[in-house]
Amino acid sequence: MKKILFLLVAAVCAFAACDPTHEDISNGGHITLDELKAKTTVTTDKAASGQNGNVIICQTSAPVNAKWTIGGKDLLGNYAKKKMKLGEHTVTLTAICPDGTELTADYAVSCQEITDALQRFYIYGDPAKPEEAPFVPGAWDAAAMRFSSTEGAHLPTIPDDVYFGLKTLLFDVSDVTEDFDLKVMNGWWSNTYYDHVKWVSGVNELQITDVMATECAKGGEGRDLDLMLYSGSMTLNSVYYEE
Repeated sequence: MKKILFLLVAAVCAFAACDPTHEDISNGGHITLDELKAKTTVTTDKAASGQNGNVIICQTSAPVNAKWTIGGKDLLGNYAKKKMKLGEHTVTLTAICPDGTELTADYAVSCQEITDALQRFYIYGDPAKPEEAPFVPGAWDAAAMRFSSTEGAHLPTIPDDVYFGLKTLLFDVSDVTEDFDLKVMNGWWSNTYYDHVKWVSGVNELQITDVMATECAKGGEGRDLDLMLYSGSMTLNSVYYEE
């Protein structure tokens, strides 16, 4: 069995003594191990599954500020999701007080192969939103395809849970010229993730690595995923991911 450590970082526990059965974790309120387990669910999402794994969905309504660690990735908040390999897993949920006292609870999760169709989630170019029209980015225009609601020209900011919860973004493009040459970086120009990328008309995949997610998400060292054309031309119709 694979152990996946989930850390629940206490928001307020500095002014109360913590004990293993009844500890002050957040906002001055008390919570027991049974209450923590009762308010936490760890399941797999059939609609998000694929041939190589399932998406594990973890959430808690307990009064805590959560730091989830799933398969080596940190996700902040009381909700997290991560695609895991097929097989049996044990998820361990640990609530830690500032003095080091801990509450732990184990959850067994089974990831089985399921062939349900994937659901598409649009970041841009949703057919239901006619205002998100296809556009043609210009060469060396770093704002045209920057995923930033404040500093980009077309594409919205990607939420943190998207960065940390998926592996692939899909770009539907058309009219790609032979001299097409693309750079994938972040909005500060301080990190290059892929250089001299060649696309063709149709759907093209962009793999999101752990480093990209950490640096491009809000609060990271970098800012925003940013794609820039060195040369050539294409029409960007939509950007989406599937789960």
